[in-house]
Amino acid sequence: MMRVTLRQLQTFECVARLLSFSRAAEEMHVSQPTVSKQIKLLQEEIGLPLLDQIGKRLYLTEAGKELYATCGTWLHTWGRFEQTIADMKGVKQGRLAISAVTTTKYFLPRILGPFCQQYPGIDVSLEVLNRNRVLERLATNEDDLYIMGVPPEAAGVIAEPFFENILVVIASADHPLAQRKRIPLKALEKEPFILRESGSGTRLLLENMFKQHKLKLNVRMELGSNEAIKQAVAGGLGISLLSQSTLHLDPSQKEISILNVQGFPVKRDWYVVHHKDKQPSVVAQTFLDYLLDHITLLKPKS
Repeated sequence: MMRVTLRQLQTFECVARLLSFSRAAEEMHVSQPTVSKQIKLLQEEIGLPLLDQIGKRLYLTEAGKELYATCGTWLHTWGRFEQTIADMKGVKQGRLAISAVTTTKYFLPRILGPFCQQYPGIDVSLEVLNRNRVLERLATNEDDLYIMGVPPEAAGVIAEPFFENILVVIASADHPLAQRKRIPLKALEKEPFILRESGSGTRLLLENMFKQHKLKLNVRMELGSNEAIKQAVAGGLGISLLSQSTLHLDPSQKEISILNVQGFPVKRDWYVVHHKDKQPSVVAQTFLDYLLDHITLLKPKS
């Protein structure tokens, strides 16, 4: 009879998913030698190698593929059992993994803080990434919940709106359009835009809007953060489309003006997304309930 520990399976699942000892150690908050030791003990117990290392890359052996195909289900079942028992005891504890697009950093901490204070037994892991990376993590089922402004159209996911996402066109305060009213969208065709990378939620919306009106979008520059975009806009390099939530925490940003463009502001929603066939864990459901019951915490203080 094999004597495999839950910790060994957890370590193997992480290494097999990431194909990296160092990244697995980082995710599990342990040292790399600890990860290597757990894998070594697991392989000795099974009696077959689970991983091959060729150069700097890791590959699953046939035995490794078989174990990886089954241990994910075991770990998920065990995790739900642990959380259910904790819930029966009246104790909310466990790990909650969330991936969220970068713009959420302007409001998500306002609810995560009080949530963690109310449920100190829940260990929250938050990955703040661009939309494409969040979608990649969703596709590989790496987290419990995913938060974004433009959810995927895949049939296998559930997207629940929870908070208003207002999108505005911004320019430098001394831009010629800053004082105009009811600016037609066509007037923006000749304006250079500074946008996030292809695939970002705001860029997708703007591209679709220009396409629908048969207008050409002039992208002068792509920048990797909203902060960089705001600085570039303030410097007169172009105009942009951003979520209004990126402006609330920056009252000193007097160099930026919200343009009065026809059809704007565009009101969308922020969504919390999870797999349709994956029932949220007790911890994930606890956060979902808390999120919907405390929406006011997400609004900026005036």
